[in-house]
Amino acid sequence: MLHYERKIDEKQLNSLALAYMGDAVFELYVRRHLLQSGKVKPHQLHREATHYVSAKAQSMAIHQLLDNSFLSEEETAVVRRGRNAKSGTVPKNTDIHTYRYSTGFESLLGYIYLSGNEERLDEIVIETFNIIEKKKGGTN
Repeated sequence: MLHYERKIDEKQLNSLALAYMGDAVFELYVRRHLLQSGKVKPHQLHREATHYVSAKAQSMAIHQLLDNSFLSEEETAVVRRGRNAKSGTVPKNTDIHTYRYSTGFESLLGYIYLSGNEERLDEIVIETFNIIEKKKGGTN
């Protein structure tokens, strides 16, 4: 991993910058997860990845994480800030409510990643995968 002289203070970044980072972090986790499962065909990988990285899936996951008190007060506050951030863009394939909660989810991942707490990031991503896969196997 590259090391930079200056650490980014995750507490000072705006929510959309955190979401920008969180989106990339989650995409990397999803890609690794899919390759680990033995999938290697590009079309299959892309199709499977959309089950995880869609605003709908992320919104559903963050709702369950919040409802199950999986997140700390600080983490919940980060989600709330991300959810309330005004991006200035209109989502194409989802409603604004779903889009905002997915932004909150991505903000949380960006925040935790930049804080350097890899163990907590892993816990949240693993729980998110469990939530999404449970839903995928059920009434999706």
